[in-house]
Amino acid sequence: MAAPPVSETRLKQIATDACDAAIGKAESYVHASTAEWNETIINSILKSLISETSTGPNNQPPFKYAINSTIIQHAPTFSRTADSDSTEDPAASLAKVGRRGMHSAAGAYWNNEKDGMWSYKYEGGDKKGLDVVINIMWIAI
Repeated sequence: MAAPPVSETRLKQIATDACDAAIGKAESYVHASTAEWNETIINSILKSLISETSTGPNNQPPFKYAINSTIIQHAPTFSRTADSDSTEDPAASLAKVGRRGMHSAAGAYWNNEKDGMWSYKYEGGDKKGLDVVINIMWIAI
């Protein structure tokens, strides 16, 4: 695999910062917000990569970039009815949040010496009952 356009440490920081900016203030998964969160994540990563790799007389990056962001809600492992008289602490309810199975893969046909891809799972989503998985691809121009 080709070296990434910026270091893997920097890729992780760019992806983490983008996720923090998008969902950092959210307390839990909100389906109505996922499109906006994904758009923020993708645009933030693109802006950072283009800014940090643009060189030459035209100030253009030497790569084309493709970013995929997937947000998955954790499934609860318990059910409550509307007439439940539970006095359970909301924090205890969060501890009962379950996980959905998920597998994501990507493949491409390209120049292995210049092109590549990198995947990342945002660690800050677990406490919010969601997963964010990001794939970044770069293709040499």
